[in-house]
Amino acid sequence: MPDHAISDDPEVQAQLDRLATLSPGADILGLERITQLLDRLGDPHRALPPVFHVAGTNGKGSTCAFLRAALEADGRSVHVFTSPHLVRFNERVRLNDRLISNEALALYLSRVLDVAEGIGASFFEVTTAAAFLAFAEHPADACIVEVGLGGRLDATNVIEQPAVCGIAQLGIDHEAFLGNSLTAIAAEKAGIAKPGVPLVTHRYPERLTPAIRGTVDRVGATWLPMGESWDAAAYRDRLHYRDEQGRINTPLPRLPGAHQVQNAALAFAMLRHQSAVPVSESALKAAPLWASWPARLQRLDNGPLLAPLPPGAEAWLDGGHNAAAGEAISAFFTADRAGDQALHLIIGMLANKDLEAYLAPFAGRIAHIHALPVPGHDHHPASRFATVAAQWGIGCTAHDSPAQAIAAVARQSAGDPPRVLIAGSLYLAGEILRLNGQNPD
Repeated sequence: MPDHAISDDPEVQAQLDRLATLSPGADILGLERITQLLDRLGDPHRALPPVFHVAGTNGKGSTCAFLRAALEADGRSVHVFTSPHLVRFNERVRLNDRLISNEALALYLSRVLDVAEGIGASFFEVTTAAAFLAFAEHPADACIVEVGLGGRLDATNVIEQPAVCGIAQLGIDHEAFLGNSLTAIAAEKAGIAKPGVPLVTHRYPERLTPAIRGTVDRVGATWLPMGESWDAAAYRDRLHYRDEQGRINTPLPRLPGAHQVQNAALAFAMLRHQSAVPVSESALKAAPLWASWPARLQRLDNGPLLAPLPPGAEAWLDGGHNAAAGEAISAFFTADRAGDQALHLIIGMLANKDLEAYLAPFAGRIAHIHALPVPGHDHHPASRFATVAAQWGIGCTAHDSPAQAIAAVARQSAGDPPRVLIAGSLYLAGEILRLNGQNPD
């Protein structure tokens, strides 16, 4: 099944089965198929509410969460399209602030698949078309759309006149599609820029400026990078933001990690540099505490999966899988007041991810590595994790399931409350949430 998409609803599953049969079985970048598909559906992407279009290697989903929180805090109705899902396929599509129902999801997938014959549309392209069709047929004040892969050739880039575009952190990922040059990746992400539309971005190394500037100038967009048109920083337990409209300060984000300050600030800058959906200052101040984004440094509840751990244990979940994610997660635990306590790392990672680059920031911080498969996907074998563990002088144990790994941590901790990090894949993160009874809503 493409992208691990299954449903316990028979009508949704029937459409996912149709999609699995129709889809070429792999992501194929390009706008020809999605354009043809949308044309057959009456071009719903031209009838969307004002669109906030967000790209980036890391942080784009969190930025979408802060955008949604601010808009909803201001009483706005919001559609949201994000990917991938964690537990349920419905998580990809929010209609008017709620996950799309099974009935509506089956209907929209069916309508798209009914006209998709002969196009060769991918799993993501069909999903994008279904989301846009649903959004066009349900009134809302705003629409938040997360780029799936890259930007320039991503299926979401058929949106012709968004209210504002944003790009979060840039890093090396999806090398098979985007290459291993940060400059090339920056140019691909900047490909979401549109004529006359503000493009709001994080601050990037100077060497990336020509690639972004060239794209922006070519299409006639307005580039608003952090540090020039706007800026933000955290101090004295507040997020301080400023731009030409003035200064605001808000609570720090509820989402853990210093990097979330930058993602929240990017959302603020996007909201304040567009005029289609005005948002009050009070809504911006509420957003950092309202925003929720599962499997990103999420502290897990004491659910069924974690029951074997002793009282006082901490278990954290993060689906990050590249070097920048490893640095951000490691920095969070280093800065934490219990930062001297070594982590029990439970990890599974797709075979196309750079395992060593992700793990490097954790050197000296891990007590033991517990290696897991990522069911349904090509993944790194336990031997790869064992090689890193040997270099660090620690142990590595292979397990068949998360439950086995948790039981092993419980035995190793000998009654002392351990700190556990479960990491390396959003697919694995979704399985952890399901097993622990914490389905995202």
